[in-house]
Amino acid sequence: MTSLRSIASALLIASVLFAPQASRAQVFQGRQLVEAKLIADTAAVVPGQTFTAGLLLKMQPGWHSYWQFPGDAGIPTEIKWNLPPGWKTGPIQWPVPKKVTEPGDIQVYGYHGEVLLMMAMTPPTKITASSVKLSATADWLVCEKICIPGNAQLQLELPVASQSAPANNELFGKYHDRLPQPVPASAAGALHWSRLPNEFRLRIDDKSLARSGALDFFPLPGPKTLIGHPRREQSSDGTVTFVIPIESADPSEQSLDGLIVTGDHAFSLGKLEQAATATTKSHIAAPSSSQGLLKLLLFGFIGGFILNLMPCVLPVISLKIFGFIRHAGDSHARILGNGLAFSAGIFVWFLGVALLVIGFKAAGHEITWAFQFTNPYFVVAMSAIVLVFALNLFGVFEIMLPASATTGLLGWSAREGYPGSFFQGVFATVLATPCTAPYLGTALGFAFAQSAGIILLMFVAIAAGMSAPYLLLSAQPGWLRFVPRPGPWMVRVKQFMGFLLLATLLFLLWVIGVARGIDAAIWVSAFLLALSLACWMLGTFSLPSASRSRRFLVLVLMLVLILGSGFYFIGEKFGATKPVASRLTKSDWIPFSPERLQSELAQGRTVFLDFTAAWCITCKFNEAAVLESAPVKQAFEQYRVVKMKADWTNADPVITKTLKQFGRVGVPLYVLYPAAAPDQPVVLPELLTQTIVLNHLQSATPKVAETNSSL
Repeated sequence: MTSLRSIASALLIASVLFAPQASRAQVFQGRQLVEAKLIADTAAVVPGQTFTAGLLLKMQPGWHSYWQFPGDAGIPTEIKWNLPPGWKTGPIQWPVPKKVTEPGDIQVYGYHGEVLLMMAMTPPTKITASSVKLSATADWLVCEKICIPGNAQLQLELPVASQSAPANNELFGKYHDRLPQPVPASAAGALHWSRLPNEFRLRIDDKSLARSGALDFFPLPGPKTLIGHPRREQSSDGTVTFVIPIESADPSEQSLDGLIVTGDHAFSLGKLEQAATATTKSHIAAPSSSQGLLKLLLFGFIGGFILNLMPCVLPVISLKIFGFIRHAGDSHARILGNGLAFSAGIFVWFLGVALLVIGFKAAGHEITWAFQFTNPYFVVAMSAIVLVFALNLFGVFEIMLPASATTGLLGWSAREGYPGSFFQGVFATVLATPCTAPYLGTALGFAFAQSAGIILLMFVAIAAGMSAPYLLLSAQPGWLRFVPRPGPWMVRVKQFMGFLLLATLLFLLWVIGVARGIDAAIWVSAFLLALSLACWMLGTFSLPSASRSRRFLVLVLMLVLILGSGFYFIGEKFGATKPVASRLTKSDWIPFSPERLQSELAQGRTVFLDFTAAWCITCKFNEAAVLESAPVKQAFEQYRVVKMKADWTNADPVITKTLKQFGRVGVPLYVLYPAAAPDQPVVLPELLTQTIVLNHLQSATPKVAETNSSL
């Protein structure tokens, strides 16, 4: 999946290619942003004798150009020489850059104010002319709050002589000192690379390096390697480890090029192939401490528990409540068995999702929470399942097990016994996954960047949290004495549950309409009508008292109806529909794009960013109860906050990457960029209240508030 970094870089490259060609450097708002010139460290060219030439870029204060690895966005400076025959030039020698984290957790490497990019130049042994002209085309990108490409056609003319004197000593000496040096022989043995499934790890045992508080690692990945932001881990014995998340890399890559940086000085690693050790076994990549892992697993457990209370799952959790009512008079063993079966359904679904996540990560795909709901065909399938469940609750048909099953393996349960409880657990969990409950977003954001073992552990913790209340209630059947005794009233309750599921079906059809248009919702509805007819045929003509041939004929007609309508309405008509532009953005909200966000922040405005999706019921609850409430809307207007909405209904890859930059793998996510500190965005909880939003708005825009209060 295309990452935000790739998109940003592509846009920047396009702007360079199609921007008007400047003769020297770009001019912006009456200022020349960059002054470019070629210089040499020699006063004359001596045939056959190597010297150093350099491209000197002087930038306006606040503007920067980019290093050979620009980071999350940017384009490195390029120099194309047009040299006389017989001349040779070496690669650019890049001084140590500065690392800067821009708003939105965009990390870049570059140069501020001035930089000299040096290259070795070797003339031929014979030069007949009295002077030489060396010409080059330089292309660069400079950025402040916006980015502007520039280029220049440059020339350097030098006399030819039998001997020469140094030139520009101070400038070349200054930048020569800033070039990376080879790793000292004494420290080379203390640097150890390892490759885990989802990260590179560089361990530094050298105490003289590890003690430096400014120690950092600047990566130089290859063209086919995509990485995340390196982070530093310090152990109690003084060892420092740099962890570099892998987004995409060839399995044969076991280390990275890069720099070990201490201030303005750096050591160039190369790939240290002799120190790289391949990881041949699948094992858990733990965080900085086991205590930290346990804390995040606890977050996963709490988040799973809270999923039972989220708006997403409430329409279907009533099914289990009805099940407890139905079995209130049963034996202790039967109640416990149904609770265990329901919990098993929860665990099976979560473990299945975990295995899919691991498989997709191994294939190099972006992984998100509730990724199945971004697939329209999954939403269609869920709509069909919800309808079938509702028709069953209405009594349109009953699921009848064969006599052999009731007397054999499943004879110890009734028709709607343990298998029914199991599938209710699966069903409730499927409809719960579009939510990220409090604590769950943090836990999942961590887990999805880790190894297969930690992903499995995290999903087990979430499943344990969600199933905990049912296991507890099943293990304490005495609590069920507070539940009304079974009786004829249960038929009415069962039918009422069917209407709740129809409400869920309406919501899913609305999601389809938002994602694919009204025609798509109509074609799905036509298929559901045919499916309803098939269920009615099953309940009316395929009764246990009917002959075997009649039941077989009904089954054939049902299959023809379902498969035929599925092929026509879903395969052809629905398949021909295309995703539509977001319909979730109201008139007073701006559609999100990284460029628009940066533009608003550059103008000194406070921005509230809402990551949402049509299928996220928690998002809808927050919008109706909080974001669209009168007090919050008034506060947005009073504090002059720019409201921006990121619609993730169809898994927009740019939004996916932005979510990942905040350590999240799903919606909802709410981010407030204060005008006074746009590089310090504030992440709000997944479940909002008016008080939470109002307090954050007031603290983020105090100056505007004071100004308005004085009017």
